[in-house]
Amino acid sequence: MDDLRRRKHERKESLNLTDYVILGISGDPVSRRMGRTINVSEGGILLETHFPLENGRDILITIALEEEIIELKGRVVHVRPEDDKRFLCGVEFTSYSAEAGRVLKKYIKALKSLEID
Repeated sequence: MDDLRRRKHERKESLNLTDYVILGISGDPVSRRMGRTINVSEGGILLETHFPLENGRDILITIALEEEIIELKGRVVHVRPEDDKRFLCGVEFTSYSAEAGRVLKKYIKALKSLEID
């Protein structure tokens, strides 16, 4: 079964500046870095980073979606190298506030409305 058929949520291409905090096993912050989204859905993102993230690692994510900033918690579900200096990390959201969910849904809806058939 291909990735699109397994996903619960449709992903939309979207480049957004992203700040993320890698959490340790105890849930404490280990390091903070910057990246960008490649695509986004209600269930997760594809995050481009300059360092490979560890599968199963929890991260806190802050994403600028147009003029709003949302914070989410996620878990790294896969990592693959893009080239010698970049990695693509699939992150599944594990929790976010109702307000972050509202902003995320509104943003995805706006992206869909921009699509050209």
